[in-house]
Amino acid sequence: MTERKNISFGSSSESVIGFSRAVRVGNQIIIGGTTASSSEGAVGGKDAAEQAREILKRIESLLTKAGGSLADVVRTRIYLTDMADFKAVGPVHGEIFGDIRPATAVVEVKALAAADLLVEIEADAILH
Repeated sequence: MTERKNISFGSSSESVIGFSRAVRVGNQIIIGGTTASSSEGAVGGKDAAEQAREILKRIESLLTKAGGSLADVVRTRIYLTDMADFKAVGPVHGEIFGDIRPATAVVEVKALAAADLLVEIEADAILH
């Protein structure tokens, strides 16, 4: 049987809602929707590119905790509350994943978990 490892950031919402920030099963790491939220509001304020940069740092941290790296990412999903923000967010994704080039989807959504959140990103990785 393949061992399952749940990865947490230690947020109280994880146990209340019943989710993990990331899950590793075998050589796969699945990272759930990640935002730039903090107790003081969105990291990066109303700057979608800065929110994306913070999110991708958090995703990299989760990958490291799970035994992987950004180079293992095979798919990302970017959720935006305004598709116009893709002009700012796309290049940030490119800075991080330019040579890795995971499959990617970009979707506009009505809202995220808090009004100041503009971007949410998910990632899937397969360890080599």
